[in-house]
Amino acid sequence: MGNWFKTTLLLGVMTAIIVFIGRLLGGQQGMILAFVIAMGMNFFSYWYSDKIVLRMYRAKEVGQAEMPELYQMVRELAQRAEIPMPRVYTIPEESPNAFATGRNPDHAVVAVTEGLLKLMSREEVMGVIAHELAHVKNRDILIGSIAATMAGAVMILASMARWTAFFGGGTRESEEGGGLGTVGVLVMSILAPIAAMLVQMAISRSREYQADATGARVSGHPAWLADALGKLGAYSKRLPLQANPSTAHMFIVNPLSGSSLMNLFSTHPPLEERIARLRGSGGDRVPGPETGATEANGIKQAESAWRNLSR
Repeated sequence: MGNWFKTTLLLGVMTAIIVFIGRLLGGQQGMILAFVIAMGMNFFSYWYSDKIVLRMYRAKEVGQAEMPELYQMVRELAQRAEIPMPRVYTIPEESPNAFATGRNPDHAVVAVTEGLLKLMSREEVMGVIAHELAHVKNRDILIGSIAATMAGAVMILASMARWTAFFGGGTRESEEGGGLGTVGVLVMSILAPIAAMLVQMAISRSREYQADATGARVSGHPAWLADALGKLGAYSKRLPLQANPSTAHMFIVNPLSGSSLMNLFSTHPPLEERIARLRGSGGDRVPGPETGATEANGIKQAESAWRNLSR
């Protein structure tokens, strides 16, 4: 309930940013234009984003005949999550990772990289798939798409406002003293996209925590996902995925091996915190090594696999 409230609040903030920029750009007409752009982008993203991202990563659909074990794992976990069986795709990448996409549970897709199937144990793969199915169950795909497209609308409108200010434009309201003026429009056109990006990241991080918790309940073994996250964090540094930054938020762990500065703007919460939450406390505690030990074990296993791949 807390996560849903936070998500609704953050989406409300994003909407307010769009309305504010629209007002700066063209008064009430600008506000209407802002909403039209946002709704148009949301409509396109809702219906076509899954096809675009699957094509982007050369994902291939597989059935029970091609990959019976993977298909059976997805079907079993989908039944536990009480959602329809999603389509299953594999991505020809050595870096272990996974994401879910699709406009709703009836049209969902779960995609895993070939590296995930090679480098993770069956239990860890189950933990990862349960996490992705949790995104489907919680309708995070729709929420993420709305947040991303609204952020995109903010970027477009801010750019329009910036060019309008450069060429001496501005609304009559601004010129009459009720607005921010040309300098104010320029400043807001720079700050608004940053604010939109921060809101989008906050939404994404909130949904990741919720998906971890839901996925742990679906699999019945939080330690499976905790162990997988420890290994995924280690592998992502050794085998970074060549991912488009605009889709990085979709993956279970950040596929981009960026600098510490980029990590400040990551759409994913810290792996250490995610693992610690999965380990839990009190009656919900899952027997197993502490977070540091899990990460150390993951790093050792990643190094071993890396040496084997390098031979």
